[in-house]
Amino acid sequence: MALALLVPGGRGQLGHDLVAATPLDGLAHAPSSAELDITDAGCVADAVAGFAASARDAGLRPVVVNSAAYTAVDRAETDEDRAFAVNALGPELLAVECARHDVPLLHVSTDYVFPGDATRPYEPSDATGPRSAYGRTKLAGEEKVLAAWRRSWVVRTAWAYGASGGNFVKTMARLEKDRDTVSVVDDQRGSPTWTRDLATGLVELADLVTSRREPQGRVLHGTGGGETTWYDFTRAIFEELGADPARVRPCPSTEYPRPAPRPAYSVLSGASWERAGLTPLRPWRDALSAAVGAGLLGTAAT
Repeated sequence: MALALLVPGGRGQLGHDLVAATPLDGLAHAPSSAELDITDAGCVADAVAGFAASARDAGLRPVVVNSAAYTAVDRAETDEDRAFAVNALGPELLAVECARHDVPLLHVSTDYVFPGDATRPYEPSDATGPRSAYGRTKLAGEEKVLAAWRRSWVVRTAWAYGASGGNFVKTMARLEKDRDTVSVVDDQRGSPTWTRDLATGLVELADLVTSRREPQGRVLHGTGGGETTWYDFTRAIFEELGADPARVRPCPSTEYPRPAPRPAYSVLSGASWERAGLTPLRPWRDALSAAVGAGLLGTAAT
């Protein structure tokens, strides 16, 4: 039996890639946030009920993959109520309705739930301690989802970029054209994650949980393999563009103060992902090369 995916937040970069990653014998319904407002209880109830019924009528296995989120990290510092509604209350509504219709829920979360002061990759069992409003609201969403429905799973990711919408890779590609040199922070470490790879992994997880072959843990970490700094990531982007990486200059975070603190260390361990029997996401450098070759920056692969 093939999969049917309901993807709230379906017009974002991850939602876009989830649709593309859905097998041809399956179905993906990816409404925008305007089409499915996850903070509207009635809207969520109707959407999940209709989706579950139509999927099962078609002989498909339904699963909800929530990619809807309030991701304006700095704005959340002064708009925490709205961020909480989207990142915590909305996912809880989804979990309640998924429980009502026995539909598994995969909820995408973030490295920002951790304080960022570790010296080794974070495991799902490590103590959380968000230092920003965004991180607090995402952690609350995790807790509410897991409490509301026993067949829900949280997948934390980090440093995501994709073809749809704006992201760090596209910004650096634009700056490469506009500036002789670019200064990028060199004191924050993480794992860049191509959303196409993450989407493929989420579809694999969806297949697993809808087949009742459920992984041990209910919180998993899914990021590109390895780790780097924003500075070295940018040098790699320049290399993919055929530009001189020496034009990228390192600088400390103090040169770019932001309203919301960024985690200094946000590397997530992939051990939980592998224990679940899932295919590891490829190393971040290989993924970046593949993403650019696949037209991430608007140029066709050669």
